[in-house]
Amino acid sequence: MSVRYLSCGDTAFSVEFGNEISPDINGRVMALHAAIGQAGIAGIVETVPSMRALMVCYDPTATTRADLQPAIDALIARGLPTGQAARQVTIPCCYDDPDFAPDLDEVAGRTGKSREEVIAAHLASRFKVYVLGFMPGLAYIAGLDPSLALPRRSQPRVRVPRSSVAIAMDMTTIYPFESPGGWHLIGRTPLWMFDQRREQPVFLAPGDSLAFQRIDRKVYDRIAREVEAGSFAWDRLVEAA
Repeated sequence: MSVRYLSCGDTAFSVEFGNEISPDINGRVMALHAAIGQAGIAGIVETVPSMRALMVCYDPTATTRADLQPAIDALIARGLPTGQAARQVTIPCCYDDPDFAPDLDEVAGRTGKSREEVIAAHLASRFKVYVLGFMPGLAYIAGLDPSLALPRRSQPRVRVPRSSVAIAMDMTTIYPFESPGGWHLIGRTPLWMFDQRREQPVFLAPGDSLAFQRIDRKVYDRIAREVEAGSFAWDRLVEAA
C-alpha cells in the first residue's frame, strides 16, 4: 500500500492514501484512524480523518514526527481492514412540503425523473459519512444514486434553512445551521445535526452508514417539537456497530 506523508505545521502531519474520493481509500483512512486509537501511541493528541487522508496531531514536547512515522508505518504494514463495522443511522426526512424541497421539481426535470422517482432514488441510496467539515456537524455523505448526480447550483442561496437535506455531485448532506449554500434542496429532517445540549453535540460521525426514512409533515412536526424540547430519543435512530 503506497502512502504519502505531508507536513502540516510543526505539530501535525497528514497520511495520504490517494488522490481521489472512493470507498476503498476512505475505508483505509478510517481503519488507520481506529488502529491508532487502539494502539495508544504516546504523544498523539488526536487524529482527524478526511476523504482520503488522516491528519495526525501530536504533542511536540512528548514525541516527534520522526518517532511517530515508523510506528504508523508498522500499523499500515499489518493491514488495514476496510470493512469494519459501522453505526447504522436512520434520518427521518420530509420531502413533501414545497418549502422543504424547493429544488425537487428542478432535480426531477434535469434527471428525467418524476418527483416520486427522485425521492425513491434518494431513499434507496447507500450512504456513508466520509468526513465532517465547513460547519460543526455538517457531514459530507457519499453514495448518492448516480442517476441523481448534478453539479452544484449555478446561483447559491444566501440562506439555506437548518436541517435542509440537499444533494450535489455524488453526495447528500444535511445543513446543521442556517447558512449560505449551493446544493439542491430536496427535503428537510426535523433533527438537529448539532445541538450543544447533547453530551455529544455532533450527531453524525465519519464512518457512519446512513439511510433516510420518509415521513409526512405531521410526523415531522411531532419530532421537531421533541427535538426543540430536548426530549427526543436519539438512540432509537442508531444501531451500534
